[in-house]
Amino acid sequence: MLLGSGIALLLILLFLAGVKDPDPSWPRLWWMRPLLIVPIAGAMGSACFYYLHDHRPLQGTKKYGAVILGLILYLVALWMGAVAGLDGTLWD
Repeated sequence: MLLGSGIALLLILLFLAGVKDPDPSWPRLWWMRPLLIVPIAGAMGSACFYYLHDHRPLQGTKKYGAVILGLILYLVALWMGAVAGLDGTLWD
């Protein structure tokens, strides 16, 4: 979960670094919400990956299917976290 959270934090930091002049109508600490929500979503996505892949022993194509499904679930969780974190600021 720490790895998934760290990847999510790094991605949102890179995304937020591109904001030079934030909109004056946004709250003063607008950047705090995405920095909290996106890593939490990344941690939850990586927890889903862990339970799909490492919780029970898989072999052959079932193992590769579990890895691909886990990656898809992680990306969906990361996407939903980014939408929820940036709602009202960069995501209108």
